[in-house]
Amino acid sequence: MLFMTPDIEMSPDEFRNLRDFVYQHCGLNFTEDSKYLLEKRLGKRLAQHNLKSFRDYYYFLRYNPGREQELTEVVDQLTTNETYFFREDFQLKTFIEDVLPEIRGRKQQEGKQTLRIWSAGCSSGEEPYTIAMLLLDQPWLKSWKVEIIGTDISQRVLHMAREGVYGESAFRSTDPQVRQRFFTETAGRWRVRDEVKNLVSISHLNLFDSSRIALLGRMDVIFCRNVIIYFDQTGKKTVIENFFQRLQPEGFLLLGHSESLINLSTAFKLRHFKHDMVYQKPGQLAAPDGGRP
Repeated sequence: MLFMTPDIEMSPDEFRNLRDFVYQHCGLNFTEDSKYLLEKRLGKRLAQHNLKSFRDYYYFLRYNPGREQELTEVVDQLTTNETYFFREDFQLKTFIEDVLPEIRGRKQQEGKQTLRIWSAGCSSGEEPYTIAMLLLDQPWLKSWKVEIIGTDISQRVLHMAREGVYGESAFRSTDPQVRQRFFTETAGRWRVRDEVKNLVSISHLNLFDSSRIALLGRMDVIFCRNVIIYFDQTGKKTVIENFFQRLQPEGFLLLGHSESLINLSTAFKLRHFKHDMVYQKPGQLAAPDGGRP
């Protein structure tokens, strides 16, 4: 039988311990006025484990054999994952009209036909599937090896991404003809078709886990939109450094419209295109020292 714990209060010390522990785990940054949020969202976890205080819960996270699984639950409770297909279309136009042609020209000079794209913080999958739909409309890519990797720290949204089934709210910026082409309607919901899914792999990844990130290999493009806003300055620098290391020379980094690298990194070039501005890792000759942030 579970204890009924919805009204357990979190002391200032308990808040600081839990806040710092979550920060060290995944970089999510909670200010002093976030105590109520942590109290309400984590209170149900106390009930789940029959714990009577947030102090007990803190020790559970630190020492219990099931702490890794519980940390997954904590992240699911504390993260916001609202998104939709074809979000920030002006940036997607830049990706199709400017970024891809540059990559195509460079790859042709190198005699390569590979394209690797990372959707970091992919949430429930709308972003990597959007990228896949856009690429399927590029005839020149039919003979290329295309990989789109979507990652997120929340197992809950990753399950949704793998399922690939969406309600109406996910299509607020989607042309009806695009939905008819790439989705199949089932009981009032829409399932992404296999030709889109086959371009995308979905996996769990903590953006602070540099060793696991290194296993991804090099990328031509990294999308990380509306994610780093949840990190403090130190956390942002860590994530941007990881992105820099994963990008090919002259690879592109696309952030959200409210995000920038000001005061975070001088390693990237800011490219101005018709519809938007994006960041680019310099080529090898332009950054002989490695161009680290």
